[in-house]
Amino acid sequence: MPAVAEPSTAPPAGQEHVELVIGGMTCASCAAHIEKRLNRLDGVAATVNFASEHAAVAFDPTQVSVDELIGAVEAAGYEAFLPAAVTEENPARPYRRRLVLAVALTVPLMVFAWVPGSRPPGWEWVSLVLATPVVFYAGWPFHRAAVANARHGVATMDTLISVGTLAAWSWSTVVLAASISTTVYFDTAGAITALILLGRYLEARAKRRSGEAIRKLLELGAKEARVLRDGIEVLVPVEDLVVGDRFVVRPGEKVATDGIVESGTSALDQSMLTGEPVPVEVGPGDGVAGATVNTSGRLVVQATRVGAATALAQVARLVADAQAGKAPVQRLADRVSAVFVPVVIAVSALTLVGWLLVGSVATTAAFTAAVSVIVIACPCALGLATPTALMVGTGRGAQLGIVIKGPEVLEQTRQVTTIVLDKTGTLTEGKMVVSAVVPAEGVTEEELVRLASGAEDASEHPIARAIAAYGRDRLGTLPGVESFSARAGLGIEGVVDGHAVVIGRPSLLADWGMHLPDQLAVDVERLESEGATVVGVAWDGAARGLVAVADRIKATSRQAVAELRALGLTPVLLTGDNEQTARAVAAEVGIDRVLAGVLPADKAAEVARLQEAGEVVAMVGDGTNDAPALARADLGLAIGTGTDVAIEASDVTLVGGDLRAAVDAIRLSRRTLRTIKGNLVWAFGYNVAAIPLAVAGRVNPIVAAAAMALSSVFVVTNSLRLRRFPTREELP
Repeated sequence: MPAVAEPSTAPPAGQEHVELVIGGMTCASCAAHIEKRLNRLDGVAATVNFASEHAAVAFDPTQVSVDELIGAVEAAGYEAFLPAAVTEENPARPYRRRLVLAVALTVPLMVFAWVPGSRPPGWEWVSLVLATPVVFYAGWPFHRAAVANARHGVATMDTLISVGTLAAWSWSTVVLAASISTTVYFDTAGAITALILLGRYLEARAKRRSGEAIRKLLELGAKEARVLRDGIEVLVPVEDLVVGDRFVVRPGEKVATDGIVESGTSALDQSMLTGEPVPVEVGPGDGVAGATVNTSGRLVVQATRVGAATALAQVARLVADAQAGKAPVQRLADRVSAVFVPVVIAVSALTLVGWLLVGSVATTAAFTAAVSVIVIACPCALGLATPTALMVGTGRGAQLGIVIKGPEVLEQTRQVTTIVLDKTGTLTEGKMVVSAVVPAEGVTEEELVRLASGAEDASEHPIARAIAAYGRDRLGTLPGVESFSARAGLGIEGVVDGHAVVIGRPSLLADWGMHLPDQLAVDVERLESEGATVVGVAWDGAARGLVAVADRIKATSRQAVAELRALGLTPVLLTGDNEQTARAVAAEVGIDRVLAGVLPADKAAEVARLQEAGEVVAMVGDGTNDAPALARADLGLAIGTGTDVAIEASDVTLVGGDLRAAVDAIRLSRRTLRTIKGNLVWAFGYNVAAIPLAVAGRVNPIVAAAAMALSSVFVVTNSLRLRRFPTREELP
């Protein structure tokens, strides 16, 4: 079963973490304002995501309560809820009715303004009647938000829209009532409102699609479970399952929750977690993950993790945590968004004054330029550039079995030059099997197997498990071990049947003065040249034989290494195995550089040495002893079939066991980063070009409104292209 660790972004000890759903945000300035208000509270560190409309808050419960956090958001003029209190609703729905009315009434307004032959008598007064409900009913959300923000001394995108539409409507009403012979702007007020509503409607729909992947992931779980009660199957809701329950999974059904197979054999479709389409065979003793699909036989499973502790729930939480974070490239956009609206209002006022001071220019031209400046400015695109791409990219990763733990990971993937690969469980299957038993002269093979497997039965090392399993298959039962101790990366010691047994590398035996006989030394070289790992077995003060253990290389490892090279990365094999074994494996998968005989405690030091040599290092591993190296690397990728400790220390979790997923992870991260940067270039470039054009009077307010609305839609739809990110099988 894929192991998934808790998020590595947990708050410091003594702090709690809460997610708040934020209502009423309309642009990045809103998010910046809420974030500032929350962070003013003692013991609070908050990040507000405009795209997902969530706030991730770490807080000290001794200094502030959740109710006070919600109160701070409400005091800023917005709404805040705990996720459980929010019902699922289409975010585009509130805009739909107002948009329909705005379009219906704005079309004749535009016809009157732009087609003189269509104007009825008193068309200006008809325009006033048509424009008023558009501005005040259809545009009411903008005015309401602007007033609420003004009460707190804040200006947002709604402020610009409200000021622009009210200015156009008010100016036109005044000149019409006073019978002043000049242009009226009712069409402008209506068109701005309609176009901005259209933009908000399309933006809301697109933003909803950007979060679809994580919502669909959470919906994959089974709804009911067939629990065995006194031998009878009882259908119960999944929410009622507890650890220890035994439940039945029939062919075609989903596994209700994470557990261990008690009886039955089958093949499970784990593609929803791992992204791999090939079903995995499972039987008694094997772990299974909730929401995976049973394709054939009947299984009886004992629940080991339920609710929020399941692999599916933890993957979803890790992805949500990543989406809540902010990439380094977003910081500049945040700083700009925080001051954007006040600056735009100031520029608009200066534009009006400047045009009026020219003297030869009509007042209407000055008014038009000032309104255009207000309307065309768009901090929304800046605020959406990073989070929407991050939401879509991490969601697509979850579909492919890739969990990216934080947005800063995206920057790291771009810079990586060297990728360090652990051998066991990463390049190989991680299932060691005994390939040869070589007793010394005067020792029987059965005696060697009995004492070696009895001693190794107390160890959790993969080699030890292989030797113990081999002995159990041959002998049935194993003798017990006393005074057991393990030396990390070297071997073990213990007393079996009254014999002091030492098993491990020849160097460990030499420490005890037990050197291998010449013939055994020759056998060691032969077996290691074949790619096997060889351990010496000694008891009662003398070396008694050898046990060779081999780990089969995964069928996809050679292809994965070739694809990593194609990405411009230099692969390095890092292993505790001896030089000959390591080089045999490296040659088979296509790796030239090998770091062999590295003790677990020294793996991080080897990564550090590569970094000191100027390399930007990624590390792929799956074991507990890989955790320090994964944490030390610039980018840590944990094979998800490994230990929770390794996954916790990594930046990216590959939920399946296929190394090719590391290629997809790096490709997806780089593509997401490119999308973010493309969005930011567009958002900055749009404003840099659009505002000066508006100041110069080169942009009509209606065109400005259309451009502003489309800029946000462009950013979101550009991010949505990541939903079609191809897997390695889909590449040409």
